[in-house]
Amino acid sequence: MTTILGLLLIFIGAFSSGSFAVPFGGIKGWKWENYWLSTGLFSFIVLPIIVCLLLVNNFGQLISTVPSSDFWAIFIMGAVYGIGSLTFGLSMRYLGLSLGYALSLGLMAAIGTLVPPALDGRFGMLIDTFNGNMVLIGILISLIGIAGIAIAGYQKDQFNSQKAKDENSEFDFKKGVIAAVLTGVLASAMSLGIEKGNGVSKLAIESGTNPLFSGNPTMLIMLLGTFVTTLVWCTYLMIKNKTLVEFKNYSAAISIKNIVMTALAGSLWYLQFIFFGAGKSMLGQYTFAAWGILMAFTIVIAMLWGLFKGEWKGIPSKTRTIMFISLGIIIIGTFIIGLFNS
Repeated sequence: MTTILGLLLIFIGAFSSGSFAVPFGGIKGWKWENYWLSTGLFSFIVLPIIVCLLLVNNFGQLISTVPSSDFWAIFIMGAVYGIGSLTFGLSMRYLGLSLGYALSLGLMAAIGTLVPPALDGRFGMLIDTFNGNMVLIGILISLIGIAGIAIAGYQKDQFNSQKAKDENSEFDFKKGVIAAVLTGVLASAMSLGIEKGNGVSKLAIESGTNPLFSGNPTMLIMLLGTFVTTLVWCTYLMIKNKTLVEFKNYSAAISIKNIVMTALAGSLWYLQFIFFGAGKSMLGQYTFAAWGILMAFTIVIAMLWGLFKGEWKGIPSKTRTIMFISLGIIIIGTFIIGLFNS
């Protein structure tokens, strides 16, 4: 029953992650850079601080004792991840929920699994061990599924370009694929940042924090770096596109609604880590499969939202079949990566 409860919590985290972009549909009068920055404020700053104040014992004193070398290493990894977060947002902007999530998260699982061992000298383990070989097989399977998703997306674009643009006025297949690839590469900085934060988690436990929540200080430090990257880029776009005035050019009702929608989106994005951490702790000897399960569930939830919103309505059955089969392949490959990446 504990394992089942753990899987349920991970599923809730995946639902939260796969649903966070849905509130964007309720935003009126704000361009992408405006609502992405507002969302980042809640997901990278407000929620992490609130969680740390509530769940981390002696949080202020703990942060002051973190070695500066560890702090800045985690912060920089967060800033790099922030670029990946921006490209992830762009992938959804240009491809929609279903394609954007499937390509970005599939590549995140595949490429993101390879980058950390390649940087810290453990890549040989992938070749010399059974688990490593299975991870490589999982990556290969994921890439096959990703290629299939790309083919389905291209066919969708070619079949009815105008319809796709009516559903998503910024639909751009080429730009979306580039953004998804960059997301897959840059998002690996999060796993590197979490690894750098092992010492911070140890300090949190020593200060009396429940081990279940000991990773939250690391997440806060890392997401501070993520927010800085987001702030710089979104501010640049606001100045370039002259959209900064959108924050005050609309009625109070519209502005309040937009703030509520971005707060909801940011909260949904951050809550995935709370549920994921709690669920992972309940899987016992199967904790190593948690990440793959989260990624697989998230892709499924995002695809269901895409179908619900009509992103594939009217597309030929052959193209939809390719999409569903490829989605299943990505889920299988992602699960294998999570299962053997221990």
